[in-house]
Amino acid sequence: MKQWQYQLAKKGLFKMDAEEAHHLSMSMLRKAESTGVLKYLMGKAPKSPEVECMGLKFPNAVGLAAGLDKEGNTIDALGRLGFGFIEIGTITPLPQGGNDKPRLFRIIESEAIINRMGFNNCGIEEGVKNVQSAKTYKGLVGFNIGKNKLTPNDEAVSDYVKALRGCWGVADYVTVNISSPNTPGLRDLQAADDTARLIHALKEEQAVLTERTGVKMPIALKVAPDMGDEQIADLSKVFLDGGLDGLVATNTTIERAAVKGKAFSTQAGGLSGAPVTQRSTEVISAFHSHLGGKIPIIGVGGIMNAQDAKDKLAAGATLVQLYTGFIYHGPPLVHDILESLSNRR
Repeated sequence: MKQWQYQLAKKGLFKMDAEEAHHLSMSMLRKAESTGVLKYLMGKAPKSPEVECMGLKFPNAVGLAAGLDKEGNTIDALGRLGFGFIEIGTITPLPQGGNDKPRLFRIIESEAIINRMGFNNCGIEEGVKNVQSAKTYKGLVGFNIGKNKLTPNDEAVSDYVKALRGCWGVADYVTVNISSPNTPGLRDLQAADDTARLIHALKEEQAVLTERTGVKMPIALKVAPDMGDEQIADLSKVFLDGGLDGLVATNTTIERAAVKGKAFSTQAGGLSGAPVTQRSTEVISAFHSHLGGKIPIIGVGGIMNAQDAKDKLAAGATLVQLYTGFIYHGPPLVHDILESLSNRR
């Protein structure tokens, strides 16, 4: 797909409500894949080196972040765009509708999005069925898991364990989401003691399931960009002590300085896109320094071009993920990054 083709499609989609445009575009992708049109449009993705991370072999270093394919029902079509791995979700043990609409907003001049979706998803059981029905995708699939909104924080561990158990052997890896700003109290779980308890419970369940099934599925954890040096240092120790398999950095931000005064800037929710690019990279660098390369990092947050992806990798990430940059620049961005990484020395 050429950039002009995507920009033409985006022009129409951006005239619609953001969430309606999302559902339409995902439906169009599925249709284009099922009819063979998408294969014709995309051609072959540029070859890019395989990457080993968390004990897994990724076809390439460029993945799709959680939030776009929440239910895992568009994997074949998204895979056709060149992604080496796709992270679905966030998925909770039980289905839930999420927050009231409207809950998704574009700040076009800043190449940003604000969302307060609230973990709207089909539930872990249906998500597993959707992933199992994928036919052509050869890359890896991660499940981004969360707790249900009505589950109190003191019972959150149970929800995460249920979700882990529910997707075991279907997901290639799991990302534990305790950093979304859109589920009340969720970020409180990023406190060192709470995070340590959660990791301990999940690692215990991981050991039990590995023993029972003979399959080991790595566990990563996704953190927010809104934390200081002391919290980063404290959490790094928790991750190392707890034997965490991977770190995803970062989620959306609650900061608004970069978009102050612009339309929708006062909307509640997490801000993503270009305004979070620098901070996300700084957080990756800080965690990399504390972790000493012992826990691999998946870099995400404001990757709007190939150089942004390279910057994340230079800061210490092993893999990168796209979300908002993909919305603004489409499939050509995936190919641009893959081509850039294939020429990387």
